[in-house]
This record gives sequence, C-alpha cells and structure tokens, in this order.
Amino acid sequence: MISIWVFISVAIVLLVLFISVLKLQPFISFLLVSLGLGLASGLTTGDTIVAIQKGIGGTLGSIIPIIILGAMIGKMVAKSQATTVIADWLVDVLGQKNLPFAFMIIGFIVGLPLFYSVAFLLMAPLVLSTAQRHNLPVVYLGIPMLASLSITQGFLPPHPAPYYLVTHLPGADMGITLGLGIVISIPAMLASGWLFGKTLKNIPASPMSFVEPPTAAKAPSLRSSLFVLLLPVGLIAMQSFAKNLHNPFLEFVGEPIVALLISLGAAIYLLGFNRGISWSEMQGWLLESIKDISPLMLTFGGAGAFKEILQAMKVGDEILKLTQQSTLDPLIIAWMIAGVLRIVTGSSTVAGITTAGLILPILSASGANPNLMALSIGAGSMVLSHVNDAGFWLYKEYFGVTIKDSLRSWTIMETILAVVGLLGVLVLQNYL
Repeated sequence: MISIWVFISVAIVLLVLFISVLKLQPFISFLLVSLGLGLASGLTTGDTIVAIQKGIGGTLGSIIPIIILGAMIGKMVAKSQATTVIADWLVDVLGQKNLPFAFMIIGFIVGLPLFYSVAFLLMAPLVLSTAQRHNLPVVYLGIPMLASLSITQGFLPPHPAPYYLVTHLPGADMGITLGLGIVISIPAMLASGWLFGKTLKNIPASPMSFVEPPTAAKAPSLRSSLFVLLLPVGLIAMQSFAKNLHNPFLEFVGEPIVALLISLGAAIYLLGFNRGISWSEMQGWLLESIKDISPLMLTFGGAGAFKEILQAMKVGDEILKLTQQSTLDPLIIAWMIAGVLRIVTGSSTVAGITTAGLILPILSASGANPNLMALSIGAGSMVLSHVNDAGFWLYKEYFGVTIKDSLRSWTIMETILAVVGLLGVLVLQNYL
C-alpha cells in the first residue's frame, strides 16, 4: 500500500508545478490537486467533493468580510494620500536607515491585538508606499514587519491558536504563556525579521502601488491619517478588556468585522467627505479595492479545499503514530508535529489547534511544562509556509514577487522564526 506521505508529497510538487511552471491559476490548481489527492487516498467521490466544498466555504466564510473591509480601508488610505503623509512622517522622524527596525516594532505592536490578515492589510500599504516613495527595496523593508506579525499570531494569546492552546493544555496559564512568549519573540523577531531581512535587498519585486498621483484635494492631516490606521487596532484591542469587564457593547464594537466596519466609516468621513471627495468617487475606490483582491480570495478558497482534504485523510492520526515511540524531548516532538501539520495543511491555526489534541497523552506522560508546550507548538506551526498557505499568497501578491523569490524570502523567514522560537523554549526549559 502506498504511504499517505507519498500522496501528499506528490500533491505538493504538483501544486508548485501547476502554479509556477505551467502558470495555471492557483484556484484551479488547488481544485485539481485536491480532487486527485482525495480520490488517490481512498476517499469516495462524494466525500472528496464534500471536503472541497467545506474547505472553500469554511475558509472564505471566516476571512472574506475581514479581507474585503481591510482592503477597502487600505484603498481609502492610499487614494486619499494618507499613506504618503504617514510614510513621509516616518522617514522624517526615523531616517531611512532605521525604517526596517521601526516597521518590525510597529508590526509587533499592531499585531498584538489584530488577526494576521487584518494587520497585514492595514500595514502592507504603508510599507509599500514608503518603499516606493523613497526608492527602498520593498522586501527588505517588509520582511521585518511581516516577521513580527507572524510571531504574534503564532506565539501570543489572544490570537486564535495560542489562545486555544493555553485553554486546552492542562496547567497552562494565559499570563505566564504571554510573558514567556514575549521573551521568546524578541530573539525570533531580530533573527528572522531584522537580520535575515538585511540579506533581501536585491530580491526583485513589482508590488501593488499605493502611491497615488497628487490631486486637487488637500492631503489629509497626519492626525487623521494615523487615526484611521490605528482605530481598528484600538477597537479590537479593547475587546480583550471588555470581556473582563463584561461589557457587551465594547465586546461588540471590538469584534474584528464590526471594528473594521466602523474604521471604514471613519476613513470615508475623515479621508473622503472631510476633504471634499464625492461619494460617487469613493464608491469607485471601494469597488476597485474588491477587484484588486478577488484573485487572492479565490486562492484562499482553493487552499482551504486542499487543507480540508488533508484533514479528511486523517493526517493528524498518522503523525501521532510516527511519534508515539520517540525518545525525543516532548517539546521537540510537539514542535515537529505542529511543523508537519503546518507544511501539509498550510494553516498555522489548524496546525496549532490540531496538535493540541494530539499532544495531550505525551504532555500528561512526560510532565513537560504546559506553558512551554504551548509556545513550542506555536513555533512549530509557523515553519515552512509555502503555496498552500494564505499568508504566502498575501505576501506574494501584495509585494509582487515570484514564487521562487517568495520561497527564499517569506518561507525562510517563517522557518527561521520557528527554529529560533523552539531554541528559546528549550533554553527557558532549563530555568523553569
């Protein structure tokens, strides 16, 4: 009988060939490979089709409102010249030489309360416009920011996977995990974002343009520009406090979709009406933003189908069988399980949540520190992001790099932070 891993390996190779060599549209590529993998692995035709539909629906249902609203805000910020205003201010205050480090810190702060896709859609236009206006390599400027966003998603509650891990691993504590996670995040950010980013100055890129030609309308003020950019950050961050205060209204406005909708309204008023822009013109901007990201949404749906086929194949059970007899440190085993799931499913959240269930017998038998176990799983869930990861496509499309260059920049960055995160966990283990 052919191993399940052979089927998965062939599927991933075919995905890369279809997309990068044959130039087949990613959504079609994912559909073809998902169909073939499901049938080859023994799933019935009906089960394969149901898994594909479930994967597309589940993935798009959870992210489409956020992606569209985030793209609309990004378009409003760009068309109104707000990105230009903020970019020029950052250069004046910090100087060009310090911008990569500054964007890394800003990304970490913005990424703490925001889902990755929301933070990306808010920050990417600012990074790209800064790079374009000041003739800086976009990958060199962007990777430090993206590294910090990835780290907050993988390591730190209240992001979905870290939060789930803390609440489902017996003995784990939210505050302790968050504190240790921040400690580990510092070397991981410096290594994957700042130091590795310095090696990426020569990667060619044709990024989306967020620099608009000057218009007759007066540019927005720095205060209005920063307010629109930071409003969703503040609203979503407030949700965590609102839950502790049991305040339903604050919880409502802090929901990501509601927070982005409110922020879009603020953008329309402050960056549009307040500057004399007509509603019909702004409607054109909003429609344009949807056209910009429509291929990306299709790609996300295809990646979701592939992920669901792998789950239907019970890949997690196969991974557990491989690790049951291992003598490795339980923290390393947890990292490896999460890493394999990340590679084959493309989702750090799925990898983290799935590993939480698989690792429970090992955690109870070994007596490992549950807080470090949560961080080890979080680190593993970031490793080797590639063509089945929605984050990979966000980066590729916005920054305008080839698949090959995405693999040697984005994928390596994600892997460095995953490895440094594991090393940090192992070091802390000696002091706890």
